[in-house]
Amino acid sequence: MGIRAVHNLVRWALPPTKGGAFYLHGDDPFRKEAALRQLIDDHIDPATRDFNLDLLRGSEVSSETLASVLATPPMMAEWRVVVLREVEGLASSKHAREVLLGVVSDPPPGLALLMSCTMPKGSKAKFYSELSRRAQAVEFKEITSDDVPGWLMERAEQTHGIEMEVEAARALGAAIGANLGVLAKELEKLADFAGGRGRITVQDVDAAGTTLPSQDRWQWFDLVGEQRFEEARRAVSVLLGQGESGVGLVIGLTSHLLRLGVAVEGGQRDLEGVLPVHQKWLARRLGAQAKRWTTNQIDHAVAGLLEVDRLLKASPHTDEHFIETWLLGQRAYSEAA
Repeated sequence: MGIRAVHNLVRWALPPTKGGAFYLHGDDPFRKEAALRQLIDDHIDPATRDFNLDLLRGSEVSSETLASVLATPPMMAEWRVVVLREVEGLASSKHAREVLLGVVSDPPPGLALLMSCTMPKGSKAKFYSELSRRAQAVEFKEITSDDVPGWLMERAEQTHGIEMEVEAARALGAAIGANLGVLAKELEKLADFAGGRGRITVQDVDAAGTTLPSQDRWQWFDLVGEQRFEEARRAVSVLLGQGESGVGLVIGLTSHLLRLGVAVEGGQRDLEGVLPVHQKWLARRLGAQAKRWTTNQIDHAVAGLLEVDRLLKASPHTDEHFIETWLLGQRAYSEAA
């Protein structure tokens, strides 16, 4: 995978150039570190790796050492790579900030400066915005739970050359959450387990020892989308018993219905155009569900969910009571339509 592939992987809006200063920041350590390792491989000649690769941490390095390392030219190779993790560790030192920003603004020939940073929550320090402005920068935002199935299916194909069924990806995501490092390890095990068949199924996920939920939120959204309201009603207590919150289910279901509304009005293509990159695979599934709905039904359902959300936050009744009441109301409205 070359520089261009890395740009495609993280969807940089920058030209795929070598050398200079790269600033990788954000709250997703897995993808940030993967891109960092790939950039190292793209710049370093294995024969001279020991001479031309320096690994530093901003929380440990002095400004004097940083300046010296950054000024050292490559030895018997085109590039010298300096990896600076924990850039945030330099933020409190004026001298260190000035040294780093000076090099980032005008990197010496032959230097590839690869910086990795997790900005403190709520920080508005100019240091970080200046790094973003002066370097080739990309933000790795923390992936959401709704992105997990698509990420797993994409990684299964691109990294392991194996297909992962939708239900298997959803089940693994529901069981583990959005920790990409853990998900990647579990996916590697599953790829080895099912490699001979070329496909990972939900049965494989179960057989590999993953503790699967008896009902996951995505399956429940699909039940509502397919207007299987009675089945959805029976599953509410299971979801809540597994730790889901009423407010969380309402937020997720509202998003699901609004997407159905896009498909009702504009079709599957319009829906695909508004979906996040790791969720575009949903367009076909939601497009099929949208055929069961009208614009009036979507409006009625979303208005009802807004009321449920208000009641969940203000009433002493249980979450289950309000969600079940909404589902019963949707079934009655659908049957009368």
